[in-house]
Amino acid sequence: MTNLEKINQFTRRELQEEEVYQFDVILCNNEIDRDLERFSDQALQQMQKLFIGKTGIFDHNPRSNNQTARIFDTELVRSPDQKTKDGRPLISLKANAYMIRTDSNSDFIREIDAGIKKEVSVSCCAGKQICSVCGADRRESVCTHIPGNYYGEKLCCVILDDIRDAYEWSFVAVPAQVGAGVTKYFRSQENSDQNLNQDSPEVSQLLSEIETQMRSEVLQLCGRQGAVSKALQTAAERMDLRELLQFKKSLLEEQKPDLSGVEIQLAGFRQRS
Repeated sequence: MTNLEKINQFTRRELQEEEVYQFDVILCNNEIDRDLERFSDQALQQMQKLFIGKTGIFDHNPRSNNQTARIFDTELVRSPDQKTKDGRPLISLKANAYMIRTDSNSDFIREIDAGIKKEVSVSCCAGKQICSVCGADRRESVCTHIPGNYYGEKLCCVILDDIRDAYEWSFVAVPAQVGAGVTKYFRSQENSDQNLNQDSPEVSQLLSEIETQMRSEVLQLCGRQGAVSKALQTAAERMDLRELLQFKKSLLEEQKPDLSGVEIQLAGFRQRS
């Protein structure tokens, strides 16, 4: 099946070659990112199927007028000569995308060809968040390992696995690296769009356990701050869960070496004849 035939599976009428602009995009890979998370190889295989037909938008803003492109095919690209930060062979999820040529998007197409518009990130639902050290699913059990720390020679990170849905992929302003801002949108539950009853005993217990674990991790990080450790620990004791999450991220960025993650970006832009 030709690319045009694959594209026409998503159209209401058969498009002609001259109407279509095609380009390749690296959606993500198995490298450790700026949030000290990574996709498992199995997750990439799951996303390879799930992202076919998904729309490309801007900045994860789910408005219909933000839709600009669509994926019509995907493949996994293995790079045995390239290694991730923890020594695994690099695997990338590459997508083939298309957009219709119009007067209104001609400048955008030129920006793609010029390499100005290139960085993207993905939005998906992962059912598991696995500790790379002990293998615990951090959504279901308490894990004391801190992402970014080394345990022996093993770097701790969170492995995103069991991808249940792919929502969209977005053009973003900055790459996924330390200090550059969020470029990967991640939902940890399939029902994340629904309102949870936070007064229920089950949810209250879960939130309490998460907050306890987070405070323990933050207190450990505060203990490495020398003379100001006590003051930081006192402040952390008074924080709620949201504040602890932000505080932990700040401490990790200050204390850890540059573990900047994958610069998830468009690759090999080209118009196909």
